Amino acid sequence: MANGDSRTAAKILVVDDEPQIRRFLRISLSANGYRVAEADGGRAGIEACARERPDLVILDLGLPDLDGQEVISAVRATGTVPIIVLSVRAQEYDKVEALDRGADDYVVKPFGIAELMARVRAALRQRVPDGGPVRPVTAFGVTIDFERRVVERDGRGVHLSRKELELLFILARHADHVLTHAELLRAVWGEAHVADTAYLRVYVKQLRQKLEAEPDRPRLIVTEAGVGYRLRTGAP
Repeated sequence: MANGDSRTAAKILVVDDEPQIRRFLRISLSANGYRVAEADGGRAGIEACARERPDLVILDLGLPDLDGQEVISAVRATGTVPIIVLSVRAQEYDKVEALDRGADDYVVKPFGIAELMARVRAALRQRVPDGGPVRPVTAFGVTIDFERRVVERDGRGVHLSRKELELLFILARHADHVLTHAELLRAVWGEAHVADTAYLRVYVKQLRQKLEAEPDRPRLIVTEAGVGYRLRTGAP
């Protein structure tokens, strides 16, 4: 359960045009110790995000004034707050678009409140820590900007999938330190996948293809044999 102290409990912004959904989520989230703010439309949600500075956003896509996909892009352009989409849209292309625009998770209505609470806790664990801006990391021609959620190589933007971005951010936040396979898998894929090292190899290879000048001779993301990976910012 979240911290029940109203001064320190995470604040969650619910953006949904259905009053009954907002009421249900307000009761459920409050019962789990969270503070709750609400907005009934897309533009109101964007304004509330800037005003309330929530720790997490729960967002419906079917809003009356602005499609939720556009809200994701607007919110993501100004910060790293986790976004969980809660929508009746179950098509794969809707999920892919939401995740590519920067959503952290996608839950289809109708939903189980226990599962949603678990996803809220997971998203909050992975958010960028509070306490001021996180400075970008620059190494070997690559710039990783946490606040803008932007990655550039030689001054040009690089498109990364959500999981690729999460993995790169974890490595960059611990730049020049070795992170074990288990630590990376737990942080990006969760406890259930802590032994799935094949996931890690595939995504590290994809990141190297996109970021390294010579992917087969990586300088940025290096392998620590038998242990894990390290994002290097300088000489070995």
